[in-house]
Amino acid sequence: MLSILANRTYRHLFAAQIIALVGTGLATVALGLLAWDLAGEDAGVVLGTALAIKMVAYVSLAPIASVFADKVPRRTMLVSLDLIRAVVVCALPFVTEIWQIYLLIFLLQSASAGFTPTFQATIPDVLPDEADYTRALSLSRLAYDLESLLSPMLAAALLTLVSFPVLFGGTVIGFAASALLVATTTLPSPAPSRVRGIYERTTRGLRIYLATPRLRGLLALNLTISAAGAMVIVNTVVIVKGSFGLGQTDVAFALAAFGGGSMTAALLLPRLLDHVRERPAMVCGAASLCLGTLIGPLATSLSLLIGLWAFLGFGYSLTLTPTGRLLRRSAHPEDRPALFAAQFALSHACWLVAYPLAGRFGAQFGLDQTFLVMALLAMLGVIAAMRLWPASDPDEIPHEHKDLPASHPHMQQHEGMSHRHSHAFVIDDLHNAWPRGGL
Repeated sequence: MLSILANRTYRHLFAAQIIALVGTGLATVALGLLAWDLAGEDAGVVLGTALAIKMVAYVSLAPIASVFADKVPRRTMLVSLDLIRAVVVCALPFVTEIWQIYLLIFLLQSASAGFTPTFQATIPDVLPDEADYTRALSLSRLAYDLESLLSPMLAAALLTLVSFPVLFGGTVIGFAASALLVATTTLPSPAPSRVRGIYERTTRGLRIYLATPRLRGLLALNLTISAAGAMVIVNTVVIVKGSFGLGQTDVAFALAAFGGGSMTAALLLPRLLDHVRERPAMVCGAASLCLGTLIGPLATSLSLLIGLWAFLGFGYSLTLTPTGRLLRRSAHPEDRPALFAAQFALSHACWLVAYPLAGRFGAQFGLDQTFLVMALLAMLGVIAAMRLWPASDPDEIPHEHKDLPASHPHMQQHEGMSHRHSHAFVIDDLHNAWPRGGL
């Protein structure tokens, strides 16, 4: 897996991702403790609302940001957005009112809405080989798990020496270091196939996404991921401090357990995906998320919660990590930034539903009832995915172009009787609808 780090560009991007995520992990712990200081037992409501605002920024701004990804060099765009995020985080230690949290979170995540999908869409261009890209996805998942595992542990150690506002300083350092590393790379920026209007460029990724059966199934699985993940992210501090009466370091250890389970799955996935296609692996992971969320009320102690969070982390990574492979083979290189932005927006639309539901429902009706509601939401996603994503999902699909003359370059390239031929099928200017035989 580590052999792909021989690629200098990817090595620098991966290092930038790790450093930025460790800093983000420190901010996640600090934000939860800040919410507790300002709102006490209603911290779950504050976090749920803050995270919902984050999702609004992601859903509304990611498709718009993808338009600028075509106009601005990727390196310039990524470095600028990293520096903007660093400046915003500098203000978080000085927050004294809940509304200030909401405002800063919106500004911070507006920059992330442009940074993350552009960064993700760059990796398959840096590593065009599918085997290398699969290993990059697992390494990326491991990097995210460092946020869930090592960052809380580092936060727990730092909290024995300093107060939690100092943790935000680590986030600033992370974003600044990420910007520096990205600045040392030369990034490919595939040119658009033709000039498009602003509306077409803004919506192109969404149209490709929703016209592709496997991606419609992925959207349903995003609902499962968000339902289970929201319980962990929003309510860990409430369970550990409110229900168990434990301290802030125990919050960090519980979050670390989730990251540990996710890391285990990420380490196993490259070999698994050499033998199993994405659909069965991802559906299996989603089913485990349903089960784990359903039995959540049985976690009546910290040790049981740590075990449950580790189980959920494993299912979370098993479902989420192969996502990049689906997106990579569902679009041409020039359309990938728009498609990754569409996945970013649509997946976070699911989080926009799950975050406030997990926070506000938990505060009003109790955590046991909230586990049940989120489990039902997760099950809905699995059932929908199995219906929307056909079990047989070949790359090459027979189809025909009745509207193209035989002299058209596409027909010359893929000659077939009665305009019928077969090739790796993606939605593009010549293929604007999925063949009926494909679903």
